[in-house]
Order: sequence, then C-alpha cells, then structure tokens
Amino acid sequence: MQEKGTISIHTENIFPIIKKFLYSDHEIFLRELVANAVDAVQKIKRLSSLGQYNGPLGDLMVEVSFDEAAKTITISDNGLGMTAEEIKKYINQIAFSGAAEFVEKFKESKDANEIIGKFGLGFYSAFMVAEKVEIQTLSYQEGATPARWICDGSTEFEITEGDKLTRGTDIILHVNKDNEEFLDQQKLQGILDKYCKFLPVPVKFGTKEDREPDGEDENGKLKYKEVTVDNIINTTSPIWTKAPSELKDEDYLDFYQELYPFSEEPLFWIHLNVDYPFNLTGVLYFPRVKNELELQKNKIKLFSRQVFITDEVKDIVPEFLMLLHGVIDSPDIPLNVSRSFLQADSNVKKINTYITKKVGDKLAELFKKDRKSYEEKWQDIGLFVKYGMISDDKFNEKAKDFALLKNTKEEHFTNDEYYEKIKELQKDKNDTVVYLYTNDPARQDAYIQSANKKGYDVLLMNSPIDNHFISHMERKLDKTSVKRVDADIVDKLIEKGDTPQHILTEEQTGKVKTIFEKTVNKPTMRIEIESLSPDDMPVTVTMDEFMRRMKDMAAMGGGMNFYGNMPDSYKVAVNGNHKLISRILEAGSEEEQGRLAKQAYDLALLSQGMLTGSDLTEFLNRSVNMI
Repeated sequence: MQEKGTISIHTENIFPIIKKFLYSDHEIFLRELVANAVDAVQKIKRLSSLGQYNGPLGDLMVEVSFDEAAKTITISDNGLGMTAEEIKKYINQIAFSGAAEFVEKFKESKDANEIIGKFGLGFYSAFMVAEKVEIQTLSYQEGATPARWICDGSTEFEITEGDKLTRGTDIILHVNKDNEEFLDQQKLQGILDKYCKFLPVPVKFGTKEDREPDGEDENGKLKYKEVTVDNIINTTSPIWTKAPSELKDEDYLDFYQELYPFSEEPLFWIHLNVDYPFNLTGVLYFPRVKNELELQKNKIKLFSRQVFITDEVKDIVPEFLMLLHGVIDSPDIPLNVSRSFLQADSNVKKINTYITKKVGDKLAELFKKDRKSYEEKWQDIGLFVKYGMISDDKFNEKAKDFALLKNTKEEHFTNDEYYEKIKELQKDKNDTVVYLYTNDPARQDAYIQSANKKGYDVLLMNSPIDNHFISHMERKLDKTSVKRVDADIVDKLIEKGDTPQHILTEEQTGKVKTIFEKTVNKPTMRIEIESLSPDDMPVTVTMDEFMRRMKDMAAMGGGMNFYGNMPDSYKVAVNGNHKLISRILEAGSEEEQGRLAKQAYDLALLSQGMLTGSDLTEFLNRSVNMI
C-alpha cells in the first residue's frame, strides 16, 4: 500500500501561517500532542468498558521520549490507533476543512489559541518545531493493517503500510534547526511539568541516550542497544478529582505544597464541585497575604480535563479573588481558550458568580462556627473581603455579616456591633457618627491617646486597600464620616458644640499668632489658635482629612493627579489654654519667645515623624541647651 496526495486546501500554504501565528506559544505543541494521546487512551478504555473492544488493554499510558542524536521527539500511546482511512479523514481532511475560511478570517489574528481551537489544528502545532512529522499507527480494530503517514510541512503527504506491531500511535517529530532547544531533557521536562502534571493517564518521559552493550559487530567492536530511561511525570488522580469526604486536611496541605513548594501553609481552602448548569471542580486556597498585592496574583491554575491551560484567570475568577491560590478545572472551557472567549462565554460568567458565592458561604460559615479563630485570621482574610466589598455589590451585601473592624486595642467588631459601641459618644453636634482610625499607631500614638482620653475608640486601618475601603464605608453608611485620628485636633474631629473658651484675650491671641507665624515662617503651615483642654499638647500639626486622602489615592495611582501635584498643606493648632503658651507670652525677650515657640512646634512635627535632617539636629541641640 502506498499513496501520495495533497492536503485538500485551496488557498496559500497553511503551514507558514500556523508557524507565524503560533510562534510565541510554540511550546504548546507538546501539550497538544500529549492531550491527543491521552484522549486516544481514554477512548480505548471506554470502548472496553462498553464491551466494544474485547482485547487486552495492557498498561494504558502515554510515553514521551527524545533522541538528541537523531533529532527526534516521539509521543507514543497505546490507545485507539488509526487505520489509513482514518488518517485521511482526521489528519488530512478534518483539520483543514475550514482552511480557506481560516486563512481569510485569521490573517490579522494575534490569538494563537483561538486559531488552534476553532479549526482543530492541535496536531499541526507539531510543525512549529518539526521539519517533518511521521505517524506510525495500528488501529484496535480486528485485522487492521499498520499505517504510516509522513509530511514535510508542505501540503503534500505520503501514506504507506507502517511497521507498528502494537495497538496505538507514535507521532515522531523530526525537529528543525531553529527548534533544537527542545531536544533537551530539562526543557521538555519543564513543559511536561507545566502542562501535563495532572493528566488522567500515566505519562512516561525518557531519553534514548543511555545505551548498553549488545554483542559485537563484524569487526569485533562492541554494539550498543538503545535503552529508554523514563519515569512517570504526572499524578493521575489529583485531589480536585476526588470527593471531599475522601480527603483529609493533610491531603489538601500536601497538594498545596506540590503546587507552591516552600510556601507557608494556607489559612483554609474551598473544594469546588458542581455539575449543573456547568461542570467545574477545583480547590481554592486562602493564602497568608503579604502586603505586596501584585506579587500574589496569578496563582490560580486553570485546567480543562486535567490539562493545564493558563494561570491568567482574570475573567473566570472575580478580580477580588485573584489573590487566591489553587486549581480550577472545567471541561466547559476549551483547551485552546482565547481571551475573547473568556470575556464573552456565558458559562464563564456563571463560573465567576458561583465562585463568588462559594467564597462568601465559606467565610460566613467560618465566622459563625468559630469566631475566635476567624478573628485570628482576619489580618489575612480582611484583604480579600474588603476588596470584594468594594468591587462587587452582591458580595458586599453578603459580607456585611462577616466583615470585621479592628481597633487599636486588638478588639474585633462587625460594622453593626461597632456602630452600637460608638454611636452615642462619637456623635457630633450635627448627629453624624464619626469613625476615627489610624494607619500607623506607633507614629500617631499621641493623637490616639488624646482621643482615648475623651473615651473615643480608634480603628486600625493599615492594609494596602484601606484607603479605598474607608471611602466605601462612607458611601454605604448613613450619617457617618470616617477621619484619621491625626486629621485635626480631637475636639475638631468630633465637634460637640461645647468647646471651652481659651483664656487668652483678643490681643494676646493676636500676639501668639504673630510669634508662631514668624517662628514657623512657611506658607504651607496655617497657624490657628484653638481653645483646647490644658492637658492637650501645646501645638499640634495636622493635615485635613479630605486633602490627605486625595493625596494618598494619587500616590496609589488613583488618577488624582491634581491633588498629587499640590504641595502638602498643614494646620498648626496652638492650644491657647496650655500653660506653655502663657509662658511664651511672659518671656522677657522676642528671642526667648521664638525659642520656646520653635521648641513646641518642633515637638509637634516630631510626633508626626516630620522632623528630619538639619531641623532634627537643631532641635536636639536646642533641647540639650534648654535642659
């Protein structure tokens, strides 16, 4: 039997187009060919179980090997195999039935995966790395003849009788000069580890470089026979394919280490398993979150029937859960998935909604079941929850019951609990309840203590997302405002309308203001004489809450360039009732007045971490002299 022919294609040669479009993804040739081989093995197993194949199955597996000297990579399986007629049908015709449309439609396409998926070109991805591809195959059908197909990357092919003696298919790639990097054990191992680590059929990988003596040739020299050294590279039944009832905590933790070696243990996990209205399995882990948000992303791996597709799951997983780690597997997502597919597909939207609901349910369950343990994990969980509440209204509704606020005393409250705690004492003269917070308790300690003296509570809001979450809280809460504890003197943060009058006369007030204006002498520092408790600090430096918040958001890339480019502007509040201010007025000389005023002002800067460089050195020297 020998047959030559031309692949039915009525337009320009398709191979250069494949190579051009797929060049950036050319390592996927191995994924495509191994996935096809796995498919063939699963089909023979299915036929056997249905009684449509009665022969021995043997050890069903796929083997990948390479021969550096011969410049070949071989993908073998003991699956269905093919007859010569099936080769013509599946290799020559089906893959190219839409070739004319393909060339026309995808001339400008940049999405390699869309091209492969739409036109069944998985097998032809072999030509990205091979100058010649050979198929040796023997069908499972009784009395079948082995067949051999060979093609050199042109539209011409040749079919002859093959020499394969056992059921299955060998795909032999004769690697071209430009792709000899793939004739490397580590390179191939890396690709197999990436795409084939959890395939449902055992995959062997080996080299044909090790040889052992095999007698002598006619000249008395030793002959060597090739020995394939191989090992199984995959786990055929990863945990997401099993029922949660079969698994223990250590199984989940061991799998996490397999995915992310040397990582800290996750906080907890969610096992996904749904078969209607779409199919989805997987395990999502809540990691211990560091503050480098961007470094944490893209840790969820997307599979289709245990074949790895991508770790860019932006449209499948809600944005706020991109910090989760783990695996999602859905046969409803095609192996060769394109970005445009993910954005448009209705199943993907349903999966996105389902994952959000499962995460919400899990967090609510943890909160109700063991609140103390949940509070201990809040430092890590909080980032996910707050991000979700900001970005997803449905999640926000659910999360109101388990989102926590933490104060500087390390106490945790739901928002309803916290509102009840502060609503009377922290209500201002306009009936607005004021939430006070700190983002740096060590640096803002003097302001926290000042608030605590009044009986006010101060929240700790120091996660990378809290700037945005504070604005979200204000939008969602009625008659409530949120202010950083150092945004003003405490009596101005929560104005009660009962501020005491200061003891200074109008003339003295004017004089104190003049002394401080002359001492500070900076247009960005606005001097105001305030009537405060004698126990409060003599001078306090604050930045208005609105201005500071806008500048913080600009620094985070919030598009507030107008505010980001403005110079910092502060209020210097001088406590007219503090005895140091009276002492300044009573000082014998302008020089002494200026020296005391400067000391009080520098102390205020010091408490905000704003006294640095030569100003700090001068303050230290002045303090020593005054002592």
